[in-house]
Amino acid sequence: MIARLVLFLVAVIWTLAASAPPAAAAAAENAPLLSEAELAARVPAPYRLGAKLTEEGVHEIIDLSGRPAGYIFETRPLAPIPGFSGAPIDLLVTLDGEGRFLDVELIDHNEPVFVSGLGEAPFHKFVEQYRGRSIAENLTVGVPYGAQGGAGSAATYLDGVTKATASVRIAHESILAAAFAVARERMKGLRAGPPRAPDPDHDEKLDWAALEAQGLAGRLTVTNRQLQEAFAGSLWEDDDPEAAADPDGVFLDLWVVDVGPPALARAALAPETLAELRAFLAVSDHDEPLLLVDAGRHGLVSEDFVRNTAPDLITLEQDGLPIALRDADLEVQLAPGGPEAARAMILRTDRRLGFDPARPWTLRIAALRRHGPFMPQIGARSFELTHVTPERFFRAPQAAPAPAPPWVEAALARRVDLAALAALLLALFAALGPWMRRLAASRAYLPARLAFLAAMIAFVGWHGQGQLSIVTALGTLRAAVQGGGFAFLLYDPFSLMIWGAAILGFVLWGRGLFCGWLCPYGAMQELAHHAGRAARLPRLRVAERWDRRLKLVKYAVLAVLAAAALISPSATDALVEVEPFKTAVTVGFDREWPYVLYAAFWLALGAALFKGFCRYVCPLGALMALGGLLRGRDWIARRAECGSPCQLCRAKCPYQAIEKSGRIRYDECFACLDCVSIYEDPARCVPRVLAARKAGPRRQAPVAAPSAAARAR
Repeated sequence: MIARLVLFLVAVIWTLAASAPPAAAAAAENAPLLSEAELAARVPAPYRLGAKLTEEGVHEIIDLSGRPAGYIFETRPLAPIPGFSGAPIDLLVTLDGEGRFLDVELIDHNEPVFVSGLGEAPFHKFVEQYRGRSIAENLTVGVPYGAQGGAGSAATYLDGVTKATASVRIAHESILAAAFAVARERMKGLRAGPPRAPDPDHDEKLDWAALEAQGLAGRLTVTNRQLQEAFAGSLWEDDDPEAAADPDGVFLDLWVVDVGPPALARAALAPETLAELRAFLAVSDHDEPLLLVDAGRHGLVSEDFVRNTAPDLITLEQDGLPIALRDADLEVQLAPGGPEAARAMILRTDRRLGFDPARPWTLRIAALRRHGPFMPQIGARSFELTHVTPERFFRAPQAAPAPAPPWVEAALARRVDLAALAALLLALFAALGPWMRRLAASRAYLPARLAFLAAMIAFVGWHGQGQLSIVTALGTLRAAVQGGGFAFLLYDPFSLMIWGAAILGFVLWGRGLFCGWLCPYGAMQELAHHAGRAARLPRLRVAERWDRRLKLVKYAVLAVLAAAALISPSATDALVEVEPFKTAVTVGFDREWPYVLYAAFWLALGAALFKGFCRYVCPLGALMALGGLLRGRDWIARRAECGSPCQLCRAKCPYQAIEKSGRIRYDECFACLDCVSIYEDPARCVPRVLAARKAGPRRQAPVAAPSAAARAR
């Protein structure tokens, strides 16, 4: 019967997989969800939606003057990393031109723990942490391991969501993967490589004269005549009477010095300004400060300029790419010998955003003219100064350590839990392997088993969030059929270790290792049954004919869920609630009352009917039973008299997994070891008792008192 059912399920899944074109289905699923109108409504003020740039839905955002200011895009088309439902998480990301997150918004997902249970509020709160961060930062989910972070930590840690860390890690990787895809294509200078930084140990005795003589101070001079020539023939040709009256006068006398290197800063700045700059760089050591001095009448910035903002008349470019500038908001006084009657300011740029101070860069400064007294028309002409500071003032760039893969980060973050779980699993494998018969024969077996099950609930379930679920299996099925990756499994190493143990258990014991020992909700049901025995509640035992029929229900439930996962993924979210695991284990019964009532119902029923949910309804149990077909041995010893005439083990088996013939039905065996305990007990094993009686008083083995396990069962 089971073999025919397995073949039927395989045929159904194969037919469903072949009936839909996986590539087309995946492409449709990963298409952008938001229309241009919906995107426009989500662009943060004061920006506006610009042109669509790619088929994946990447759009420009523009500022109030219509200039490009960044990008807005959904993560699903750019980084379709499957979540635990098998479907990618879709988030809307808005980046400015410097790679900073203006906003991140959750658009769509099917992560089981957030669909219900925890609710979406913690997920929304998690993504809010990206605002103001930069993709140039080493962003990591969780708390620092090793040295506990601190001001000197190389990483920026985002708070995860307890009981949903794996899901938020997948969201985090989706955000970064999509953002970097856009940055590589649209912001080519961003994080181009490890930049050079000023060498604090390099020292030279320099002054302003030496700066000019050695080209360490770049200089650009523009006369009024040159300015007039730049505007010649335009509407603004006659709008600067001062330039026309004094053609040889100086309009712009621009000096530029990179004051990041200490030797250059000492030569260019007065002691008071140098002290302020050092204090500034102590806080913002990734910034490169540039000193600009104008001894002409240009003045560097317009009258409308606001301090500590980007300069309105000055831009910086390197390798044909714009580099962001910002006023350092420092009062600047020059060292002796510097230009007189000059306007000076220090601008800063972030080396992490691609600026290399030891390679040539170009400064552009705009000259503005206004035409007309009322709402004048503004014309602009720009002048360029290309400058480079010699490499001797900088340290050679050091390659930044490659960030650890997400699965490594996840494993390191839970290394203590993983070590404890590994020890627990090794002990369990030993107990069911070489120590099995000795353990089952021990009078301490039942207390030891119940203690182990309690540890499963507390440590593996509530603390470790290691309750396996059919959701993971369905997500893996969808990923396999639709051509997605399986990386999402690595984001929860704790559960993955339990999956690995369960799969290895298929070969050694069938389904029994997980269903009988490692499932927290199964442990709850078994403890509930023992509580019912202690309370002297009536015990329900299903008639053999109906027991066989009811045990097929779980396979039907599994087939329905597999079909839904392939045909209607949205319906799967509701259907997987047939498992009460999320309610009882993941959120610890902190959920809406219908879910709590459902989970509590099975536990209450378990007080009388032994593990009814596990035996008759559980789709994960059905999957484990199918996996158990890999079992390579009959690991429970039997005697010739088992089944004929002895029926004791069959009568005592709470799972009703022993046939009249004495054969063990391993697809329904939960490895509780009750029959092994009877087999090893000379006082209960009927063939041994009869053999001892025939042997006579002299050779009769001493009759032991029934064990605690026997009394409890």
